[in-house]
Amino acid sequence: MKPAALSPRARSAALKRLASQQLDVLVIGGGVVGSGAALDAATRGLSVGLVEARDFASGTSSRSSKLVHGGLRYLEMLDFRLVAEALKERGLLMQRLAPHLVRPVPFLYPLTGLGWERWYAGTGVAMYDAMSKASGYGEGMPVHKHLTRRGARKAFPSLRKDALVGAIRYYDAQVDDARHTMFLARTAATYGAAVASRTRVIGLVKESERVVGAEVVDLETGRRFEIRASQVINATGVWTDETQSMARERGQFKVRASKGIHLVVPRDRIRGETGLILRTEKSVLFVIPWKRHWIIGTTDTDWELSKDHPAASSSDIDYLLEHVNGVLEVPLTRDDVEGVYAGLRPLLAGESEATSKLSREHAVAHSVPGLVVVAGGKYTTYRVMAADAVDEAVHGLETVLGRKAGECVTETVPLVGADGYQALWNQRRALATQSGLAINRIEHLLERYGSLVLEVLDLIAAEPDLGEPLPGAEDYLMAEAVYAVTHEGARHLDDILTRRLRVSFETFDRGAAAAPYVADLVRGHLHWDSDQHTRELQHYLKRVEAERESQRQPDDHTADAARKGAPDVVPVSRVAETIETLEGS
Repeated sequence: MKPAALSPRARSAALKRLASQQLDVLVIGGGVVGSGAALDAATRGLSVGLVEARDFASGTSSRSSKLVHGGLRYLEMLDFRLVAEALKERGLLMQRLAPHLVRPVPFLYPLTGLGWERWYAGTGVAMYDAMSKASGYGEGMPVHKHLTRRGARKAFPSLRKDALVGAIRYYDAQVDDARHTMFLARTAATYGAAVASRTRVIGLVKESERVVGAEVVDLETGRRFEIRASQVINATGVWTDETQSMARERGQFKVRASKGIHLVVPRDRIRGETGLILRTEKSVLFVIPWKRHWIIGTTDTDWELSKDHPAASSSDIDYLLEHVNGVLEVPLTRDDVEGVYAGLRPLLAGESEATSKLSREHAVAHSVPGLVVVAGGKYTTYRVMAADAVDEAVHGLETVLGRKAGECVTETVPLVGADGYQALWNQRRALATQSGLAINRIEHLLERYGSLVLEVLDLIAAEPDLGEPLPGAEDYLMAEAVYAVTHEGARHLDDILTRRLRVSFETFDRGAAAAPYVADLVRGHLHWDSDQHTRELQHYLKRVEAERESQRQPDDHTADAARKGAPDVVPVSRVAETIETLEGS
């Protein structure tokens, strides 16, 4: 099956279908769960639409710790079912569904006590490995190993000698969350789903007491229209309650937002071959290898301010630096921080006041006829959440339409780019010779595109200059910025630099130097006139400065106010009347 391209033309065709076709299922929310639900429903033979108000993965699904893991701390909470489920999904992603995007990463768990701690932690990690093997998908994942202090410091020389008495090395997996989510949406489109970003739901359509669709606005043109569907799935994460309120009915559960921030520092600031997992007084802290960088996170605090752009404050940054510096020989400073990003976890509201103690279980409800709500959960178990939501929608469909849908098959459906990936990896030297690119460039492309690397190389063959490094972000090729628009659904400069290339947190200038080059590369593909070209650049630079300013503020409220200094970009083509109408609704 030929992979669908999320191109500007494909988006226009999808909008036309959404406006004219009666769907079986409409999914609201282009995060990992919504995109997964669209793929699940499409592969059951249903007619499916997926709409996202901003960019795919623009919320929580691009701001995680980039880990696919069972969750050792949930094992400590005795939540064995959740850990077993997540470990199975981890193995599925690595072995079958997305081997081009998900790969093992080692971690050290430093031991600070004697005797009982090694026994206690060792027993937990041994159970972790055993549950992984028992899932049937643990093949290829190395098992844990006990290390002496000398062995631990050999693997991680930056650890202070007095910070540990030994360690346990174990393995989990890593993923570029934003790219994985986009690949889910693209795979859903490949199987027939009508997929459209920048399409905001502004109301739910009801007949009698039943939800029968949604009213949406195309944010690129300002056009409003209705999408009719037999079942609507609300997969909007931290916006679940707001979307639910459009049905004018009380939901069966509430979603609580917990803010987590991450710091990104250059790889040479910390000497180590593995990641670290550290205990804090509130939760756990990860130090995660990420290409030529380290990701350090996360915090876990209640958040009741802007959900569109959660802000990291100065105190958040100090908290992470203080805790990681407690184990490092050479402390990190603010000057070492390349990037900062903040995200919100959608937690099911419970009785506990500490968000880190709220369960990461998910829930599915059908409290309003025609509307299924899915919320909670964790990134790793997105496929299970999606399947449960579609199961609930299918039950409603069978009642309304009197016909059965297929069973869930996503356990056996690889994402686009997975088929042929290993063969091309084995042929990477030949690809380097044929393309004229260095082998490390080919490996970089294979780990981002899988077998779709051939499409990127076709762009370079047609226009050799695109094979050059992107000025200001030399880890990426200019072809990748173009491909983000022609095949991966990017609509704006921010989409490219923040979620397709991740330049916004991997460079000290947050992508400011690369922005003009990217804008010039893509303006023709997105049909930007000079006004829109200027607006895109100005917006991106204002966003960078607003985020920097927020990170200088002492607390959440002042950081949130500073971040709001850069509103979302608005296409020139939107008419003033529509803008005013939307903002007032």
